[in-house]
Amino acid sequence: MSGTDAPGAVGGSEAAGGPARAVAGGHGIEGVADAGAFLSRLVRLERAALVRLRPAGTPARTALWARLPWGVLAVRTVAGAGAGDVTVAAEQLLAELAAGRAELPARRDAQWRWALPPTTSRGVETLPGGELRRLAEAAAGALREAAAHGVAGRAVGQRALRDALLDHVAVVVTPDDEPDRRPVEVTQRLVQGLIRMGFVGAPGVSPEPDGVQVRTAGRWVGLVGPYGAVWSQKATDLVVRPAVAHANG
Repeated sequence: MSGTDAPGAVGGSEAAGGPARAVAGGHGIEGVADAGAFLSRLVRLERAALVRLRPAGTPARTALWARLPWGVLAVRTVAGAGAGDVTVAAEQLLAELAAGRAELPARRDAQWRWALPPTTSRGVETLPGGELRRLAEAAAGALREAAAHGVAGRAVGQRALRDALLDHVAVVVTPDDEPDRRPVEVTQRLVQGLIRMGFVGAPGVSPEPDGVQVRTAGRWVGLVGPYGAVWSQKATDLVVRPAVAHANG
């Protein structure tokens, strides 16, 4: 598969949700149900998570960006013009939406320290959503088994086990149209992010069960599902910088 697309311009609607009442200086999110689904899953994974709101490149759409605890970026676009490029606490924004309020929580722009992928990307392959779900479940089962019984009879620390499994390359994709290109490696970090953020949808419910795209954008690799996308760089490419006035991304 080829073509270009904006990394943040993804995310179908899971449920209808009434817009929050617009106020000057508010969060500007109208897709309350979709944003709430994203934020709820994010906060369950990390209560102190940040969420960055950015214009999605499409009129009246906002991209919600977050960094998951295992180092990949997750993004979902929702209805609403948003509040520009701002970072807030995910838990606080979720509370505003749940209460039907439109106020923007206190800004935490300087706490966002991660670069974003380029705005255009190239499609490489389409993978079955069910297969990615199976890979995620198998990895979770392997982690539980190793934590309970060790590896080759030897006890191994939980964090070391988790990191080893997350770094495992779950899928290797070779572009059909350019066989000379370097194969694209999809790690468990991406697979777990896609599944645990609900971007494929519930089993048997997703409108596009086979519609998970593998995409590349420079040194970034992404998985784009019906309800959102996850992106990562190789470890050697990761750079942490202070983000005054959102110099990153």
